[in-house]
Amino acid sequence: MTKDTNIPSWKKKLQLIVNHRYFSRIIIFLIMFNAVIVGLETYPSIYEGNSMLFFRIDVTLLWIFSIEILLRLFASPNIKDFFKSSWNWFDILIVSAGHIFAGAHFVTVLRILRVLRVFRAISVIPSLRRLVDALLMTIPALGNIMLLMSIIFYIFAVTGTMLFREVAPEYFGSLELSLLTLFQVVTLESWASEVMRPIFEQLPWSWVYFVAFVLVGTFVIFNLFIGVIVNNVEKTESADEEEENTHKEVVELRQEVRELKALIENQFNQKDT
Repeated sequence: MTKDTNIPSWKKKLQLIVNHRYFSRIIIFLIMFNAVIVGLETYPSIYEGNSMLFFRIDVTLLWIFSIEILLRLFASPNIKDFFKSSWNWFDILIVSAGHIFAGAHFVTVLRILRVLRVFRAISVIPSLRRLVDALLMTIPALGNIMLLMSIIFYIFAVTGTMLFREVAPEYFGSLELSLLTLFQVVTLESWASEVMRPIFEQLPWSWVYFVAFVLVGTFVIFNLFIGVIVNNVEKTESADEEEENTHKEVVELRQEVRELKALIENQFNQKDT
């Protein structure tokens, strides 16, 4: 007896509903609609006169998301497998927080928690899930890059404090200010006009310091970040492709076994006749 025959008929119907592409599309649409509603609440001219309407829409969406999670729970072949997924725990946490604070919609801080429901788009859309999983895989490698970047920042911060403390105390007056200034420089946000040029007018050789830091801190380190992330994204995509190909091979193998079994049964039937 195959494993599918042990699944009740009602669970098979639920699986057809949950696995249908329109089911996912409707949930994604409702999540985006929820994001629009939360965004409209930030406009006092719109929200103040329609606060009860926004509240009712929010409660309706909350119960729809709750029913969706229950459907996926009951449609799962094994409840333990459902709770093994961290994404399912994430969905349950977000929806549970909504139920806990549903009655406190008049408190601004608690209303802000409803924005977290938009994060459910990550758990619903498979491509976003793969991207987040790839980013999580980069954490060990990013730790080494962050350590390297911290060393570079510290060296340039100490050097900058010693060189430019008297010239630009507002930027390099202390080690803390130097680190903050270098963070602005590494983001390339007005670093030349606001930071470098006033110092360059008094110390013409100061451009060597800033150009060296931009080259090392921005181009080299950021390229390392991007390279690690892209590499892990490619690994995740290749792993998904291998899993999909393995699934196809298993399906084809089962089909061949069925055909072979049917052929053998036909031969036996012909001999009996």
